[in-house]
Amino acid sequence: MPFDPPIARHVRDIPRSGIRDFFDVVQNVPDVVSLGIGEPGFVTPWHIREAAIYALEHGKTGYTSNLGLLSLRKEISKYVEEKFGLTYNPETEIIITVGVSEGMDIALRSILNPGDEVLYHEPCYVSYHPGVILAHGVPKAVACRAENNFLPSVKDFENACTGHTKAMMLNFPTNPTGAIASRDELKAFADLAVKKNLLVLSDEIYAELTYEGKHTSIATLPGMRERTIFFHGFSKAWAMTGFRLGYACAPAPIIEAMMRVHQYAMLCAPILSQEAALEAMRNGDNAVAKMREEYFMRRNFLVSELNAMGLECRMPGGAFYAFPSIRNTKRTSREFALELLKKEKVAVVPGDAFGPTGEGHVRCSFATGMQEVEKAVERMKRFLKT
Repeated sequence: MPFDPPIARHVRDIPRSGIRDFFDVVQNVPDVVSLGIGEPGFVTPWHIREAAIYALEHGKTGYTSNLGLLSLRKEISKYVEEKFGLTYNPETEIIITVGVSEGMDIALRSILNPGDEVLYHEPCYVSYHPGVILAHGVPKAVACRAENNFLPSVKDFENACTGHTKAMMLNFPTNPTGAIASRDELKAFADLAVKKNLLVLSDEIYAELTYEGKHTSIATLPGMRERTIFFHGFSKAWAMTGFRLGYACAPAPIIEAMMRVHQYAMLCAPILSQEAALEAMRNGDNAVAKMREEYFMRRNFLVSELNAMGLECRMPGGAFYAFPSIRNTKRTSREFALELLKKEKVAVVPGDAFGPTGEGHVRCSFATGMQEVEKAVERMKRFLKT
């Protein structure tokens, strides 16, 4: 009798990542111009790479504390106070994780009991929905609308709340839409969190890549520090995706709970990545500013060209994604992306990869080089004409 592997139902029923699934197809197409993967086109600044090399050459190859290097946590504490106006004790209120994704995962596993509901705005990063399911929670998407610049409605969030709602997940600037929220808009979410006694998981990985106004963390608002888990990392602003390093800041009891999961799942983040991050914290501001300026120029060019070719696109306030509508092509997001890939060898991500409300759009990353963006634009123009 053949053996049927006993895969857990909640794992078996989770779909593959829509982004990675699509890029399995892309890998089989030669000479592709990619506006797909959300990864900086810049190489990690040399002085940051050199710090990792120096650490390796000097034998720093062991474990660190479960929470991460204390020296790094101290630098992070200084950084978030200077940049965000948040104060955290580096010894008890900061944990270093293997990217923000692991931080979000251990946070959800730390706070959720089976059946607890988590609200999040959609279109959204692909791991939010499955992350809640893997933690035995109940994910509840709140749809965002293009006419509101993809900013979620607080009223819709409140209407989605039940007696089982425990937390809400916010991501500003947003992947995939580039939506941002002002301090006043965040205040409404903060008021709801206090009113409904909710925990807030705030993913602010794109905070440094804000082009319109000043980024505000919801954790700085009255009554929110004690009920917010602040997530950040090094992948996007410092172009350190392969280093896989993030961090979470929260009140000590929450960090302690997260550490208890982290110590058995990961033990600690890689020490070489932590050594590189130390250098990024101490001397990385100039590199971040230069990359942000490049993204700003690419954003303006790409959004202008998308609108000119007839694909209506809102100006993203942050991150490095444009999210144009392709509804006037009479194709689904996936049909559009596959046809564009086949005919013109341009890769964009179908909008439904970010949830059902992303249908009718595609995500175009301008994190790649300007020449690649220009080449993609010319090919997309040709595609739409034919």
